[in-house]
Amino acid sequence: MNKLLGLLILTGCVAHAQQIKPTTAFTVSGEVFSPLTVSLLDLKKWKEVVIGDLVITNHLGEMKSEAKGLKGISLKDILQTVEIKSESPKVLSEYYFVFSGSDDYKVVYSWNELFNTVVGESVYLVTEKNGKSITEMDDTILVISTKDYKTGRRHIKGLASIAVMRAK
Repeated sequence: MNKLLGLLILTGCVAHAQQIKPTTAFTVSGEVFSPLTVSLLDLKKWKEVVIGDLVITNHLGEMKSEAKGLKGISLKDILQTVEIKSESPKVLSEYYFVFSGSDDYKVVYSWNELFNTVVGESVYLVTEKNGKSITEMDDTILVISTKDYKTGRRHIKGLASIAVMRAK
């Protein structure tokens, strides 16, 4: 009986942990002069680009799924609209961004990684996936990094916030 109860509890915990609550907006806050909230309607302000198809892999590099017909907005374009509290451009190297999903999954990018490498050119907020628009997608708001070797590691479903932080 105890084994059955333990199995039921474990199954319930796993099922709960895997549920991603879709989001309709996210905030950019922290070390910025004015926090920014971006809703699905606000996304029309930025240029949408064709990303193409992307194989989603796990931490071992094994295929988990394939996203087809992706379109999106460069996250760099969105983040450039937020003014970071830095006394000079030299200290921007001390800043990093913590992306948090609705399930509390977190991914970190440095300022240099997003604004000073090719990786920054490949981080997108997905606006269309598998023929579905952002309002129809199950994992809205979705952020992907197409240049990663193991694409699932920074695959954020249900983006809720981006915290701008400074290493001290």
